Amino acid sequence: MTQLLRDGISTRQAYGQELLALPATFEKLLVLDGDISRSMQTVEFGKEYPDRHLNLGIAEQNLMGVAAGLALGGYLPIVSSYAVFLSMRALEQVRTSICYPKLNVKIVASHGGLTPGNDGPTHQGIEDMGLMRGIPNMTVIMPADGYSLQDLLRQACTIDGPVYIRLTRDAVPYIYESTDSCQIGKANTLVDGNDVTLIAIGDMVQWAIRASEQLAAEGIQARVIDMHTLKPLDQQAVISAASETGAIVTVEDHSIFNGLGSAVAEVLVENYLVPMKRIGLRDTFAESGPYEMLLEKYGMSTQNIYQAAKEVIALKS
Repeated sequence: MTQLLRDGISTRQAYGQELLALPATFEKLLVLDGDISRSMQTVEFGKEYPDRHLNLGIAEQNLMGVAAGLALGGYLPIVSSYAVFLSMRALEQVRTSICYPKLNVKIVASHGGLTPGNDGPTHQGIEDMGLMRGIPNMTVIMPADGYSLQDLLRQACTIDGPVYIRLTRDAVPYIYESTDSCQIGKANTLVDGNDVTLIAIGDMVQWAIRASEQLAAEGIQARVIDMHTLKPLDQQAVISAASETGAIVTVEDHSIFNGLGSAVAEVLVENYLVPMKRIGLRDTFAESGPYEMLLEKYGMSTQNIYQAAKEVIALKS
């Protein structure tokens, strides 16, 4: 990695770009859409590979059932739609038809968290990763930028079993280089530090980095970890951070229930107790509005991360 936080693209755009390259490696790959292929950035894939692209309409439960059948037939189906629809409207089909038999279906969900902004709470998927995390056999991923999305998507296609990948609607800065690698289930340390650890996922990694820079200006060295894989969580990275820095803040664009903060707390309470705070959406729906304004209103901004870090450092003594 070189300079952090360079102008980037949304991870849904990166998804559309990487899809075009996958058929050369995965000859059984099919892309299934729920009538929002333009928004999911799969339009170009459909033009390039019309025999591999299926638009099944606004029927997400059927979408999952068809994906399950195709997987049983030896295909590699990738299901694309919004997080709110795939994780809730089709949850029973994901659980029973895909995860229970551990079928090789990849679920790619855009509009995760507050990044849909002005689309409002009906399209802001704030619970999805927690729901998917609770299902046996499911792998749950949220990349931090376009480059890591492309790497992790390709890896996901090599895993024999269900994978849920969460995308952003709006652009996120590039953090990685195109030559960097991410490994599913293995966290990446982006910034070194020994005073406190900021463990972030997805679009919130950028804000954790900014908070670390603010802390560094005061002589506080904050470690920043990109926990791109929520499940299986890199438990050793959490334990090492706890033992080496003595304080942890989790940062996620998701409900604080059953997401990253919950997963990290479970590891700490069983292995290495240290002061911890969670940055995320509290027990509420958000409202419509610009993404960064929503982060500020709901206590998820850079300043909130900075303040939480100061508070857990104070608790160390």
